[in-house]
Amino acid sequence: MSDCCSAPGLLPFEQALANMLTQVSPITETISLAIGDAQHYVLAQDIASPLNVPPHDNSAMDGYAFALDSLMSDKTLTLVGRSMAGAPFQGVCQAGECIRIMTGAKIPDCCDSVEMQENVTANDEQITFLQEKSFGSHVRNAGEDINIGQQVLQSGHRLAAVDIGVLASLGVAEVKVYRKLKVALIATGDELKSPGQALRVGDIYESNSFVLAVMLSKLNVDVIDFGIIEDDFEAIKAAFISADEQADAVISSGGVSVGDADYTKTVLDELGEIGFWKIAMKPGKPFAFGKLANSVFFGLPGNPVSALVTFHQLALVALTKMQNAQPLKRTHLIVKCSADLRKSPGRMDFQRGILAVNEAGENVVSSTGAQGSGILSSLVKANCFIVLPSEQGRVKAGEMVNVQLFDQFL
Repeated sequence: MSDCCSAPGLLPFEQALANMLTQVSPITETISLAIGDAQHYVLAQDIASPLNVPPHDNSAMDGYAFALDSLMSDKTLTLVGRSMAGAPFQGVCQAGECIRIMTGAKIPDCCDSVEMQENVTANDEQITFLQEKSFGSHVRNAGEDINIGQQVLQSGHRLAAVDIGVLASLGVAEVKVYRKLKVALIATGDELKSPGQALRVGDIYESNSFVLAVMLSKLNVDVIDFGIIEDDFEAIKAAFISADEQADAVISSGGVSVGDADYTKTVLDELGEIGFWKIAMKPGKPFAFGKLANSVFFGLPGNPVSALVTFHQLALVALTKMQNAQPLKRTHLIVKCSADLRKSPGRMDFQRGILAVNEAGENVVSSTGAQGSGILSSLVKANCFIVLPSEQGRVKAGEMVNVQLFDQFL
C-alpha cells in the first residue's frame, strides 16, 4: 500500500537536496578578527604553522635530565644545574652529570633522556638512578605536536574552542574569516500567538521561530526575526520584500501548503522563482525552495516537527554551503530495530528514535511513539532519526535500519 501523500510529482529527497545545493552560492566577503572573537566563524584562509609545537625538546616529567651514555658506567650522576620552564639550563652537562628538570622545561642540549624524580635517590648532589632507561625517555620532541610549515586548519573550517587554543599556541593573533550570514525568519498564521499572550479558541502558540533561532545561533548567523505575520497577502508580501532587502536567506514557516489561506507560495511565485515545492519525505512534504531578488528562500511547513526536520535535513545543509563552510558531517549507524515500525512505500521517512544498548551489549533503536508532524515531544524524547528509504515498507522487529545520530543542532 502506498503512502497517501506520495502522489506523482513529489521530488525525491536526495534530488531535492542536490538541486538545492547547485542553486545556492557561498558568500565571498571576509573580515579579520582577533582569535578571541573568532569562535564559530568559518575560516577564509589556510593556517600553516610558523613554528614547531613544542618549539624545543622538553621534559614530560619532574625529574632529572641526562645523557644516556653517562649511565653506562655508573648509576650515580652528579647534579650540576637546573632547567625550569621559562628558565632553561645555560651551562654544559658533562659525562657523569645530570640536570634537575621540571615538566615543560627545555631539555639541555647535552642531554637526551629524563628520569622521573620518583625513580632516583638523592644524596646531596649525588643522584642514583634505580631503573634501566632507554634513549629519549620522558622527552617531548620539538615539533612532536605540530611541525613548522604544517597545515593546521583549512579554509572552510568552522572554528571551535580548541581551534582557538591551537591558534594561540602558534602565536596567531588574528584570522581572516567569512562574514556572518544574515537569515530572516518569518512565521505566518492568524492562529499563531507568541508565548505570554492569551489564547483564544482556535489559537496555538508559535514555536517554530524559537526553535529555528536557537538552531541558527549554533550556525553562527545573524537572525532577523520578523515575528508572526497575519494570513494576509499584502502583509506577507511586504514582509518578504523587506526580508529580501536585508538577508542572504529567508526562512518562512507555514503557508506553503494548499489551503485557501496559504498565501506564502503565492507571494513567492510573484516575487521570486520557486525551484521546487513538495518533497517525497515524511515529515515535511510541503517544503519550498527558490530565489528572491537578493536572497534564497526556504519555505518550511507549519507543523512543528515538519518544520524542524526539513530545516535540519535541507536548509541547514544549504546554509552551511552558503557560509563557505565544509559540509556537515552526520553520523550514521546500521543497528537492529527493537520493535515493529509502521511505514508505507512512497516517501523517505525520518522517524524519531531512541538509540540504546540492550542487555546483550548491542546497539538497538526504538521509536519514540506517535510520529505525527505536530507532536514536537517526539523529538524531545529522541536522540536519533530512523531514516527509512522511500521504497521501504513496514519494518519488523529485529531488522537492521539506518540511524542518523542527532548532532549539535538538535
